[in-house]
Amino acid sequence: MPQEIEVLLPPEVAYDEMARYRALLNAAGLVPGQADFVHLRKRSIDARGRQPQVRLRADIYQTPPPANLFGPWFHYSNVSQARRSVLIVGAGPAGLFAALRAIELGIKPIVLERGKDVRTRRRDLAALNKEHIVDSDSNYCFGEGGAGTYSDGKLYTRATKRGDVGRILRLLVQHGATPDILVDAHPHIGTNKLPYVVQALRDTIREAGGEVRFETRVTDLVLEQNNLRGVVTATGEALEADAVILATGHSARDIYELLHRRGVLIEAKPFALGVRVEHPQELIDQAQYRRKDRGGLPAASYALVHQTQWQNKQRGVFSFCMCPGGFIVPAATAPGEVVVNGMSPSRRDSRFANSGIVTAIELEDMDLRQYGALAGLRLQQDIEQRACQLAGNTQLAPAQRLGDFLKGKVSAELLETSYQPGLVSLQMEEVLGTGLAERLRQGFRNFGQKIPGYATNAAQIVGVESRTSSPVRIPRDRDTLQHPEVRGLFPCGEGAGYAGGIVSAAMDGERCAEAVLAAISA
Repeated sequence: MPQEIEVLLPPEVAYDEMARYRALLNAAGLVPGQADFVHLRKRSIDARGRQPQVRLRADIYQTPPPANLFGPWFHYSNVSQARRSVLIVGAGPAGLFAALRAIELGIKPIVLERGKDVRTRRRDLAALNKEHIVDSDSNYCFGEGGAGTYSDGKLYTRATKRGDVGRILRLLVQHGATPDILVDAHPHIGTNKLPYVVQALRDTIREAGGEVRFETRVTDLVLEQNNLRGVVTATGEALEADAVILATGHSARDIYELLHRRGVLIEAKPFALGVRVEHPQELIDQAQYRRKDRGGLPAASYALVHQTQWQNKQRGVFSFCMCPGGFIVPAATAPGEVVVNGMSPSRRDSRFANSGIVTAIELEDMDLRQYGALAGLRLQQDIEQRACQLAGNTQLAPAQRLGDFLKGKVSAELLETSYQPGLVSLQMEEVLGTGLAERLRQGFRNFGQKIPGYATNAAQIVGVESRTSSPVRIPRDRDTLQHPEVRGLFPCGEGAGYAGGIVSAAMDGERCAEAVLAAISA
């Protein structure tokens, strides 16, 4: 049995491999040569004291460790001739992991992705950043890997009861992710590395006899008396299978419109909307670590929340998708709208820190009487289109220095930014409306009390951060995961309203594949 130890070390030791090895052995009362293997199990930063420390948990083996210490690794039988098949609409985390689990269960997956493969997709992202050209099928939200491929790659989730988080992380490591994600308290792959992991996942699906089809947009359903038999693509091709897993992500508005038009029950759901705030990373480092430079520590992050009151209604304002050492990117999915998101490379070495700062949008904040189930979607669209119009009808984004936003004045000049298309100085209240702007001001003032220098003109806000989650839920039975009115339809992942990030979406994809097996075996 290994000797289990837990230690607090200065960052200069904790992030240096040899120094960490010696320190862990010393804590166990050993010297180099007395242990066969040191297995680091968990690493987290404790910044509560005057000087930040790194908490490590490790197992010290004085005999050879078990062969499956980092496993189990997963092996897939070939399903090309399987009797059963499932159509999976969307090749994001939910869709890809649904496909892998389907193969394990002996079902052939046929994955339909409206966008392009991850390599080709890069050209469209370059055109979006440099030439302001928005391709409605290939952008930061649509394409192989979905929005997750180019949105930082954070793997932290609180949804631990939905599935085996460790299994998802091991699968990612098996497909090329750094083994550090098995150790760190807040694991992160990085935007620069995720495309290669996504491509490896696709290769595994194809090598095991599954199909992955790109540039295949679903435009209709093959519905027979509330039984979903398959889908129709933009070319007019009808595809049928034993079941359909709908894993289209939170921005596939045409799918919501299609379901609504075909009379498939969908529901409006709460979401969140706001802006992205950008600071010098150095400011966040100094505030969080309470030292002049961060030394061997990673770029500092934060998580903030505040309850606001406006017109006798309480709404939360909170940070979302915080990207230390990262970049702000254009996330529009159609011409005529401006949307921003954040991402970080694996090294998190940009000079900027950015985070979504958003406020909750509840059902009573939407025009349900006029738009029904699509009320939240219409609210999103209105604000995104207004942002585009006010900023000049390109991918230039409206921006305002944070101190000026709190004072209600237009910024005479803006700060340097990581947002490549560029910024336009505007009153953000004109974009968001008075109610949203007032809630954000209350939140920012509170955050300024928590982090020195945060709510000043050293930062600027960029709009709009509107794709935090789906504004629509596609209902499903709690036990069977099938739509309550349409047999054979399995709503899945973020787009259906059942996940909120890479890991939770992947776990939901696996659950849906298992539910398909249960349904077609009954």
